[in-house]
Amino acid sequence: MGHSDLMGQAEEVADQFLRVTKQYLPHVARLCLISTFLEDGVRMWFQWAEQREYISATWNCGWFLAACFVLINLLGQLGGCVLILSRNFVQYACFALFGIIALQTVAYSILWDVKFLMRNLALGGGLLLLLAESRGEGKSMFAGVPSLGENSPKQYMQLGGRVLLVLMFMTLLHFDLSLFTILQNLVGTALMVLVAVGFKTKLAALTLVVWLLCINFYFNAFWTVATYKPMHDFLKYDFFQTTSVIGGLLLLAALGPGGVSMDEKKNW
Repeated sequence: MGHSDLMGQAEEVADQFLRVTKQYLPHVARLCLISTFLEDGVRMWFQWAEQREYISATWNCGWFLAACFVLINLLGQLGGCVLILSRNFVQYACFALFGIIALQTVAYSILWDVKFLMRNLALGGGLLLLLAESRGEGKSMFAGVPSLGENSPKQYMQLGGRVLLVLMFMTLLHFDLSLFTILQNLVGTALMVLVAVGFKTKLAALTLVVWLLCINFYFNAFWTVATYKPMHDFLKYDFFQTTSVIGGLLLLAALGPGGVSMDEKKNW
């Protein structure tokens, strides 16, 4: 059996999976995508005093401004999640969550930590895909009416979302000379490139979903660490951020790569 036969069979399996799950996969994708915001919003509620004191001490901004920061994070994240899950004002919810990402990047000094910055950018990529999906829904009421490039913003959002999503995988690359690590890096890099350029996108995205799921449940098993240990919170943060990127990839697999991709060019 040749390489092309194996690739063809893999694509057929991926297509069959997407056909069977097309009714509920986008809903699962959205739930996964907003999971990190949902978890962080709930944490802000239960750790209100700790978060307020941390921001107050870090920025020396006083009790009131620190409390405002925590309140904005709590309401912005939980409110945005409710709107996205209920399919109401999705674009406004996405912009609010973009704002939360930017705010936390500065407040928690993520800007200077390359790994966390790349993961936040990947999270933004998932939100871009969600924003592109909501634009598509908004225009569906005019189905059949010709459009002169009005979907271009949506296509470029999908391109930007794809490119940003792969940043997550760059943080998973390891630089040692063991055979397994080299093979893992080569396969991972190849899949990242396929997603970024939009070639065999659905198959590549689903493969990355499986890979990330395995890594997430193996390395980020926060439930195995006692809650009073700092490692519990670190693993929990990584777990839900990775779950959100998985949601972005599922959304990409369900909706396709968009017009600015090699998959679309093949159909011309």
